[in-house]
Amino acid sequence: MTWLFAILVVLAMGGVALVASGRGGSMAPAYDDRPDVVLPTDRPIGAEDLRTVRFPLAVRGYRMSDVDALLTRLATELEDARSEEGPDAGRDAGPGAGVDSSGDAPNV
Repeated sequence: MTWLFAILVVLAMGGVALVASGRGGSMAPAYDDRPDVVLPTDRPIGAEDLRTVRFPLAVRGYRMSDVDALLTRLATELEDARSEEGPDAGRDAGPGAGVDSSGDAPNV
C-alpha cells in the first residue's frame, strides 16, 4: 500500500513538472471582463459626466488604475482650461475662494 502512494506522489510530481515546463499546453488568453467607465472623449468632462460615472468594483473597492486615470484626465483638463484663461486666472482669489461658509462644497 505504501508503494502505491509513493508511485502516485511521483506521478503527480511528474505531471506538475510537465505542466510547469509548458508541455501541458498554454492557458487561454486573459480578457478584461469589467465594464468600461463611460466618459466622453470628444469634449471635456462635465459635471453631469462626473455625477453619472460608476467604477467597476474590485476585491477591496474600486480599481486604483481606473480612478487614477480619471483623476489624471481631470487634472490635465483643468490645467488646459487655466492655461486658456490666462496666467493670472484664479490668482486673485484666495486659498478659500470657491468654498462656501460651511466648507463642504465649492461655489461653482
